[in-house]
Amino acid sequence: MTQQPHAAGRPMRIGVQIQPQHADYADIRRTVDAVEELGVDVIFNWDHFFPLSGEPDGKHFECWTMLGAWGEQTSRAEIGALVTCNTYRNPDLLADMARTVDHISSGRLILAIGAGWFERDYAEYGYEFGTAGSRIAALAEALPRIKARWAKLNPQPTRSIPVLIGGGGERKTLKIVAEHADIWHGFGSAETLAHKNGVLDDWCATVGRDPAEIERAGGAPRSPDDGGDALYEVGTRLLTVECDGATGYDLGPLKEWLAWRDEKNRNA
Repeated sequence: MTQQPHAAGRPMRIGVQIQPQHADYADIRRTVDAVEELGVDVIFNWDHFFPLSGEPDGKHFECWTMLGAWGEQTSRAEIGALVTCNTYRNPDLLADMARTVDHISSGRLILAIGAGWFERDYAEYGYEFGTAGSRIAALAEALPRIKARWAKLNPQPTRSIPVLIGGGGERKTLKIVAEHADIWHGFGSAETLAHKNGVLDDWCATVGRDPAEIERAGGAPRSPDDGGDALYEVGTRLLTVECDGATGYDLGPLKEWLAWRDEKNRNA
Protein backbone atom coordinates (compact mmCIF):
# COMPACT_ATOMS: atom_id res chain seq x y z
CA MET A 1 0.00 0.00 0.00
CA THR A 2 1.14 3.54 -0.70
CA GLN A 3 0.34 6.57 1.37
CA GLN A 4 -2.77 8.39 0.26
CA PRO A 5 -2.59 11.97 -1.08
CA HIS A 6 -5.25 13.11 1.38
CA ALA A 7 -2.84 12.38 4.25
CA ALA A 8 0.04 14.48 2.92
CA GLY A 9 1.38 16.83 5.59
CA ARG A 10 -0.99 15.64 8.32
CA PRO A 11 0.58 14.55 11.62
CA MET A 12 -0.45 11.29 13.20
CA ARG A 13 -2.80 11.81 16.13
CA ILE A 14 -4.02 9.49 18.88
CA GLY A 15 -7.33 9.82 20.65
CA VAL A 16 -8.74 7.88 23.57
CA GLN A 17 -12.39 7.01 24.15
CA ILE A 18 -13.03 6.97 27.88
CA GLN A 19 -16.17 4.86 27.87
CA PRO A 20 -18.49 6.19 30.60
CA GLN A 21 -19.63 2.77 31.78
CA HIS A 22 -18.96 0.49 34.76
CA ALA A 23 -17.12 3.20 36.72
CA ASP A 24 -17.67 5.94 39.26
CA TYR A 25 -17.26 9.47 38.00
CA ALA A 26 -14.21 9.98 40.22
CA ASP A 27 -12.51 7.23 38.19
CA ILE A 28 -13.43 8.95 34.94
CA ARG A 29 -12.11 12.28 36.22
CA ARG A 30 -8.78 10.74 37.25
CA THR A 31 -8.47 9.03 33.89
CA VAL A 32 -9.07 12.28 32.01
CA ASP A 33 -6.26 13.90 34.00
CA ALA A 34 -3.98 10.95 33.33
CA VAL A 35 -4.49 10.77 29.57
CA GLU A 36 -4.01 14.50 29.12
CA GLU A 37 -0.78 14.27 31.10
CA LEU A 38 0.34 11.45 28.79
CA GLY A 39 -0.15 13.73 25.78
CA VAL A 40 -3.19 12.30 24.03
CA ASP A 41 -4.51 14.46 21.20
CA VAL A 42 -8.26 13.95 21.66
CA ILE A 43 -10.33 12.70 24.60
CA PHE A 44 -13.69 11.21 23.61
CA ASN A 45 -16.57 9.69 25.51
CA TRP A 46 -19.69 8.29 23.79
CA ASP A 47 -23.34 9.28 23.51
CA HIS A 48 -25.38 6.44 24.99
CA PHE A 49 -27.61 5.98 28.02
CA PHE A 50 -26.73 2.39 28.92
CA PRO A 51 -23.57 0.27 28.79
CA LEU A 52 -22.71 -1.23 25.42
CA SER A 53 -20.84 -4.18 26.93
CA GLY A 54 -20.76 -6.03 30.20
CA GLU A 55 -23.67 -5.73 32.64
CA PRO A 56 -26.50 -4.11 30.61
CA ASP A 57 -27.75 -2.15 33.64
CA GLY A 58 -24.33 -1.30 35.02
CA LYS A 59 -23.12 2.17 35.94
CA HIS A 60 -23.31 4.71 33.13
CA PHE A 61 -23.17 8.51 32.70
CA GLU A 62 -24.57 10.99 30.17
CA CYS A 63 -22.32 12.37 27.49
CA TRP A 64 -22.75 16.11 26.98
CA THR A 65 -22.94 17.21 30.61
CA MET A 66 -19.67 15.30 31.01
CA LEU A 67 -18.11 17.17 28.07
CA GLY A 68 -18.87 20.49 29.76
CA ALA A 69 -16.99 19.29 32.84
CA TRP A 70 -14.10 18.07 30.69
CA GLY A 71 -13.91 21.46 29.02
CA GLU A 72 -13.11 22.99 32.41
CA GLN A 73 -10.93 20.12 33.61
CA THR A 74 -8.62 19.88 30.59
CA SER A 75 -6.40 22.51 29.02
CA ARG A 76 -4.73 21.03 25.94
CA ALA A 77 -6.45 18.00 24.41
CA GLU A 78 -9.45 18.34 22.14
CA ILE A 79 -12.65 16.77 23.46
CA GLY A 80 -15.79 15.27 21.97
CA ALA A 81 -18.22 12.36 21.86
CA LEU A 82 -17.46 9.42 19.60
CA VAL A 83 -20.11 9.92 18.44
CA THR A 84 -23.09 12.10 19.30
CA CYS A 85 -26.36 10.50 18.25
CA ASN A 86 -28.03 13.04 15.98
CA THR A 87 -31.63 12.13 16.80
CA TYR A 88 -31.33 12.40 20.60
CA ARG A 89 -31.44 16.22 20.43
CA ASN A 90 -32.96 18.97 18.35
CA PRO A 91 -30.22 20.08 15.90
CA ASP A 92 -30.44 23.74 16.92
CA LEU A 93 -30.18 22.80 20.58
CA LEU A 94 -27.19 20.57 19.82
CA ALA A 95 -25.54 23.44 17.96
CA ASP A 96 -25.98 25.66 21.01
CA MET A 97 -24.65 22.97 23.34
CA ALA A 98 -21.61 22.51 21.11
CA ARG A 99 -21.01 26.27 20.93
CA THR A 100 -21.19 26.46 24.73
CA VAL A 101 -18.72 23.61 25.27
CA ASP A 102 -16.53 25.19 22.60
CA HIS A 103 -16.33 28.34 24.74
CA ILE A 104 -15.93 26.43 28.01
CA SER A 105 -12.96 24.58 26.51
CA SER A 106 -11.44 27.65 24.82
CA GLY A 107 -11.98 26.18 21.36
CA ARG A 108 -11.14 22.50 21.82
CA LEU A 109 -14.46 20.79 20.98
CA ILE A 110 -14.91 18.42 18.06
CA LEU A 111 -18.56 17.88 17.15
CA ALA A 112 -18.47 14.19 16.32
CA ILE A 113 -21.86 12.98 15.13
CA GLY A 114 -23.56 9.98 13.59
CA ALA A 115 -26.99 8.71 12.67
CA GLY A 116 -27.51 6.53 15.77
CA TRP A 117 -28.02 2.78 16.10
CA PHE A 118 -28.49 1.55 19.70
CA GLU A 119 -32.18 0.63 19.88
CA ARG A 120 -32.38 0.40 23.67
CA ASP A 121 -31.47 4.07 24.02
CA TYR A 122 -34.35 5.01 21.75
CA ALA A 123 -36.89 2.69 23.36
CA GLU A 124 -36.19 3.62 26.98
CA TYR A 125 -35.84 7.37 26.42
CA GLY A 126 -38.85 7.70 24.14
CA TYR A 127 -37.20 8.50 20.83
CA GLU A 128 -38.51 7.14 17.54
CA PHE A 129 -36.06 4.50 16.32
CA GLY A 130 -37.25 4.55 12.72
CA THR A 131 -35.04 2.84 10.15
CA ALA A 132 -31.39 3.13 9.21
CA GLY A 133 -32.47 5.11 6.17
CA SER A 134 -34.63 7.53 8.14
CA ARG A 135 -31.86 8.13 10.69
CA ILE A 136 -29.33 8.86 7.94
CA ALA A 137 -31.82 11.21 6.28
CA ALA A 138 -32.26 13.01 9.61
CA LEU A 139 -28.47 13.42 9.89
CA ALA A 140 -28.32 14.95 6.40
CA GLU A 141 -31.07 17.41 7.39
CA ALA A 142 -29.51 18.27 10.75
CA LEU A 143 -26.01 19.28 9.68
CA PRO A 144 -27.05 22.38 7.67
CA ARG A 145 -29.28 23.41 10.59
CA ILE A 146 -26.40 23.04 13.04
CA LYS A 147 -24.10 25.17 10.91
CA ALA A 148 -26.81 27.78 10.33
CA ARG A 149 -27.47 28.03 14.07
CA TRP A 150 -23.75 28.50 14.78
CA ALA A 151 -23.80 31.49 12.43
CA LYS A 152 -26.71 33.04 14.35
CA LEU A 153 -25.57 32.48 17.93
CA ASN A 154 -24.26 35.33 20.06
CA PRO A 155 -21.49 34.84 20.81
CA GLN A 156 -20.58 32.64 17.90
CA PRO A 157 -18.21 29.67 18.37
CA THR A 158 -14.59 30.54 19.08
CA ARG A 159 -13.51 28.75 15.89
CA SER A 160 -14.98 26.81 13.01
CA ILE A 161 -15.91 23.79 15.13
CA PRO A 162 -14.55 20.65 13.45
CA VAL A 163 -17.27 18.19 12.44
CA LEU A 164 -16.45 14.49 12.64
CA ILE A 165 -18.91 12.10 11.04
CA GLY A 166 -18.82 8.42 11.88
CA GLY A 167 -20.08 5.72 9.53
CA GLY A 168 -19.20 3.97 6.32
CA GLY A 169 -22.29 3.66 4.14
CA GLU A 170 -21.09 4.25 0.59
CA ARG A 171 -24.30 5.52 -1.02
CA LYS A 172 -25.48 7.96 1.64
CA THR A 173 -23.20 8.41 4.65
CA LEU A 174 -19.99 9.07 2.72
CA LYS A 175 -21.82 11.63 0.59
CA ILE A 176 -22.80 13.46 3.79
CA VAL A 177 -19.17 13.23 4.92
CA ALA A 178 -17.99 14.80 1.66
CA GLU A 179 -20.48 17.64 2.07
CA HIS A 180 -20.02 18.44 5.76
CA ALA A 181 -17.15 16.70 7.59
CA ASP A 182 -13.70 17.85 8.60
CA ILE A 183 -12.92 14.36 9.94
CA TRP A 184 -14.29 11.01 8.80
CA HIS A 185 -14.26 8.11 11.29
CA GLY A 186 -14.45 4.81 9.45
CA PHE A 187 -14.52 1.21 10.60
CA GLY A 188 -12.69 -1.94 9.55
CA SER A 189 -9.31 -3.11 8.35
CA ALA A 190 -6.77 -1.10 6.41
CA GLU A 191 -8.01 -2.73 3.23
CA THR A 192 -11.60 -1.77 3.99
CA LEU A 193 -10.65 1.80 4.84
CA ALA A 194 -8.54 2.09 1.69
CA HIS A 195 -11.58 1.15 -0.39
CA LYS A 196 -13.88 3.54 1.47
CA ASN A 197 -11.31 6.33 1.23
CA GLY A 198 -11.58 5.95 -2.52
CA VAL A 199 -15.37 6.11 -2.36
CA LEU A 200 -15.16 9.23 -0.20
CA ASP A 201 -12.69 10.82 -2.61
CA ASP A 202 -15.14 10.15 -5.45
CA TRP A 203 -17.97 11.78 -3.49
CA CYS A 204 -15.71 14.77 -2.84
CA ALA A 205 -15.20 15.12 -6.59
CA THR A 206 -18.96 14.93 -7.09
CA VAL A 207 -19.79 17.64 -4.54
CA GLY A 208 -16.77 19.85 -5.38
CA ARG A 209 -14.74 19.24 -2.21
CA ASP A 210 -11.00 18.77 -1.91
CA PRO A 211 -10.59 15.33 -0.27
CA ALA A 212 -7.41 16.55 1.44
CA GLU A 213 -9.62 18.74 3.64
CA ILE A 214 -11.01 15.65 5.40
CA GLU A 215 -8.85 13.96 8.03
CA ARG A 216 -9.29 10.16 8.04
CA ALA A 217 -9.85 8.46 11.41
CA GLY A 218 -10.56 5.03 12.81
CA GLY A 219 -10.48 2.80 15.85
CA ALA A 220 -7.08 1.64 17.07
CA PRO A 221 -6.40 -2.11 17.24
CA ARG A 222 -5.21 -3.54 20.53
CA SER A 223 -1.60 -2.57 19.83
CA PRO A 224 0.39 -0.93 17.02
CA ASP A 225 1.76 -4.36 16.11
CA ASP A 226 -1.78 -5.43 15.14
CA GLY A 227 -1.87 -3.32 11.99
CA GLY A 228 -0.94 0.20 12.98
CA ASP A 229 1.49 0.64 10.11
CA ALA A 230 -1.06 -0.57 7.54
CA LEU A 231 -3.63 1.91 8.82
CA TYR A 232 -1.03 4.68 8.60
CA GLU A 233 -0.16 3.72 5.03
CA VAL A 234 -3.78 4.03 3.85
CA GLY A 235 -3.90 7.56 5.23
CA THR A 236 -5.50 7.18 8.65
CA ARG A 237 -4.22 10.06 10.78
CA LEU A 238 -6.41 9.86 13.90
CA LEU A 239 -6.66 6.52 15.70
CA THR A 240 -8.70 6.23 18.88
CA VAL A 241 -7.94 3.74 21.65
CA GLU A 242 -10.88 2.35 23.62
CA CYS A 243 -10.61 2.61 27.40
CA ASP A 244 -13.34 0.90 29.44
CA GLY A 245 -14.26 1.38 33.07
CA ALA A 246 -14.75 -2.38 33.39
CA THR A 247 -10.96 -2.78 33.02
CA GLY A 248 -10.21 0.00 35.49
CA TYR A 249 -9.27 2.29 32.58
CA ASP A 250 -6.09 0.42 31.73
CA LEU A 251 -3.80 2.92 29.97
CA GLY A 252 -1.16 0.42 28.86
CA PRO A 253 -2.38 0.16 25.25
CA LEU A 254 -2.73 3.94 25.01
CA LYS A 255 0.89 4.43 26.07
CA GLU A 256 2.03 2.06 23.29
CA TRP A 257 0.03 3.99 20.71
CA LEU A 258 1.38 7.33 21.88
CA ALA A 259 4.95 6.08 21.52
CA TRP A 260 4.11 4.77 18.03
CA ARG A 261 2.57 8.16 17.13
CA ASP A 262 5.67 9.99 18.22
CA GLU A 263 7.88 7.71 16.15
CA LYS A 264 5.68 8.17 13.07
CA ASN A 265 5.75 11.94 13.41
CA ARG A 266 9.51 12.04 13.95
CA ASN A 267 10.05 10.02 10.79
CA ALA A 268 7.43 11.70 8.62
